[in-house]
Amino acid sequence: MTRIVTGTATLCVFDPALLRHKLEDDCDWWSIPGAELAAVNAGQVAFFNVGGDGAYDIALHAELAEPHVVVHLAVVSGRVFIGAGEDVTGGGLEPDTAYGGLFVDVPAGSYRLQARRDEARISLAFVPDARSSNAFGDLVRI
Repeated sequence: MTRIVTGTATLCVFDPALLRHKLEDDCDWWSIPGAELAAVNAGQVAFFNVGGDGAYDIALHAELAEPHVVVHLAVVSGRVFIGAGEDVTGGGLEPDTAYGGLFVDVPAGSYRLQARRDEARISLAFVPDARSSNAFGDLVRI
């Protein structure tokens, strides 16, 4: 289990290779709801709005029996970052684990990212899936 502290009430999960095009964008590009939703629907990143700043424990599982939300996600490099929303690629910076977060190695492909929240514990599972895009009409909350 890993603890992640967010000051933006948001956790993110993404393959940094898929957001490299955002490197020179504003560091808070994703705080614009339309930009956040477009990146999530393209399968480039999963943003989980948790409703409050603070510390959250992240637990990884093979699969979740009753996820609260599922986000389809593409992985091209085989390396996924899980961290605070403020650590997403942008403003000339890419994520690292100096201020929290973790990198997880998964085979390149498309995934059904299952998420479940129980208070300050967020459970995640990367389940292989043929689909790598989403059709959310609003931001993802958990």
